[in-house]
Amino acid sequence: MATQLTAPVPGELAPAPTLAQIARQWGRIGCVGFGGPPVHVALLRELCVEQRQWLTSEQFERAVAATNILPGPASTQLAIYCAWRLRGVRGALLGGVCFIVPGLAAIIALAALFLSASPPVWVRGAGMGAGAAVAPVAVRAGLSVALPIWHSADSGDRRRRVLAYGLAGALSVALLGPWLVLVLLACGLCELAGAVRARTHIGNHAWLALAWTALKIGALAFGGGFVIVPLLQSDAVSTYHWMTHGQFLDAVALGQITPGPLVQTVAVVGYAAAGLPGALLAGLVAFSPSFSFILIGGSRFERLLTDARARAFLAGAAPCAAGAIIGAAIPLTGALTESWQYAVLGAAALALLVARRAIVPTLLAAGCVGTIAALLGAPITP
Repeated sequence: MATQLTAPVPGELAPAPTLAQIARQWGRIGCVGFGGPPVHVALLRELCVEQRQWLTSEQFERAVAATNILPGPASTQLAIYCAWRLRGVRGALLGGVCFIVPGLAAIIALAALFLSASPPVWVRGAGMGAGAAVAPVAVRAGLSVALPIWHSADSGDRRRRVLAYGLAGALSVALLGPWLVLVLLACGLCELAGAVRARTHIGNHAWLALAWTALKIGALAFGGGFVIVPLLQSDAVSTYHWMTHGQFLDAVALGQITPGPLVQTVAVVGYAAAGLPGALLAGLVAFSPSFSFILIGGSRFERLLTDARARAFLAGAAPCAAGAIIGAAIPLTGALTESWQYAVLGAAALALLVARRAIVPTLLAAGCVGTIAALLGAPITP
């Protein structure tokens, strides 16, 4: 029998939801959460604060602030944390899994289609069209992280440091590739120091490499989900050659047009490296840090908001991450192979950066243009 909900007394919280309710509601958000973290946060707030009154507005806003301090996919950690606040460890595990699995299943299914040995020409065209629009998506994502950091800088000296960290991140994407992780950590440690002064068959080595790549993605995504793009591109394309540049662009586009966090893009890389087992391993490893942060440190979660060391480290790492996200547009643009893709890129840049259109419809439109171009005989990369 379904649990009957009674309206709470004004100013009081409603009774905590059952585990069945958490499974149903967190699963629903996982199915309809197209558009990334802003949509996920809005849906969770609507559910937990406005509709069901399971959390107060103050509790929810503190949770949002704390998850943005932690590395990793903030909206995923927010979903896990809200479920933990309501039903403890079992709620966190159940809510997190139900939030993640719908998008993960969708992106693995699409990976099987787009990464097959001989995808239909219209599928390849759709991938090339959507992939051409990924670079301006990266610029917009990076600006959305960078501008609040810049505006919140309270002195000329702080702004100079923010600019330096951002440039370090952007240049490291273009010049250093896999060493971006060290640059992120170095920028965070520099600011902290300143604050203190003031395929299907792969070998065992490749399995470890895939697990290590996924762990980096899940644990070091400072500044929002899109910072995984340069980290992931370097390993997947340049270092281990699991994918081509074109296939990687497809993966990022798929991560944007499916529900759930962008971190699930790592499952496409896992599928390219080792089929379905690789996709499942990559997804499991990439999301493990998010669960660990909440289950191990949930009781001290909000203390991060007043921890000077955590905030100082983020003050260096976050601008670097923002610069890296914007800088990712350079190799993403360089991965384009056909002249018609540059026309799609230009149109997408105008739509996203000038007209401020939504990301998912823009990517879908770019994919439709690619399909039409392919059917009309435009050159398609194998």
